[in-house]
Amino acid sequence: MATGSAEPIYRQLSDQVRRLVAGGQLRAGDEMPSVRDVAQSLAVNPMTVSKAYSLLEAEGALERRRGLGMVVAAQHKRAAALADRALLLRPTLERAAQEARQLELSSARAVALFDQILREGKGNDE
Repeated sequence: MATGSAEPIYRQLSDQVRRLVAGGQLRAGDEMPSVRDVAQSLAVNPMTVSKAYSLLEAEGALERRRGLGMVVAAQHKRAAALADRALLLRPTLERAAQEARQLELSSARAVALFDQILREGKGNDE
């Protein structure tokens, strides 16, 4: 979760789950951590996590299974299309663009930095 973000914590959490589902890191049937476990690991109120899970359940991304807690819904068997995944990144990039403008960085410099960060991360994945 982004500390100091204007975005509510429950929304940050639900957005992160959406990204993991869209990217294929979470698959249909995968069990979600309990509300209590997430709340403790993030040091947030359990009601915040519950709100995020309820929102995701209402959207159909998660489903509640008796005795198992929340799991990734069956309809999310495949990772989202590239265009859909790119849309999930847009709010983060909008915030980064705003910060770049505030720091008076040129577009070229901001894009070069983003490209460098992407390449650094790629080396860790392979």
